[in-house]
Amino acid sequence: MDVTIYHNPKCSNSRGALELIRAAGITPTVIEYLATPPSRTELADLLRRAGLTPRQAIRAKETLYRELSLDTADNEALLDAMIAHPVLIERPLVVTPKGVRLCRPPERVLDLLPG
Repeated sequence: MDVTIYHNPKCSNSRGALELIRAAGITPTVIEYLATPPSRTELADLLRRAGLTPRQAIRAKETLYRELSLDTADNEALLDAMIAHPVLIERPLVVTPKGVRLCRPPERVLDLLPG
């Protein structure tokens, strides 16, 4: 099964989802999105496929969110902020043939895996 995880190794939810994927016997493609962020088009597509709005996929608890005054920003401005500052992207996003999901808590990844 082809699985991709947009991963932050410092995040316990991201590490947990990655462990569950590997425990299922799957070697995923791991994209450390802070070092290799998705393009704006890719991010917009991931969010669309996950059924999320940019507001639902942004890390509102990040200091940068407040510093950039994103609480009243529209979806386009939120996407721009996430691309300019990938730390604002909520994680982990997991992509499998079964769909795309924000896996918080990590156990949400199980719905995307076989059996």
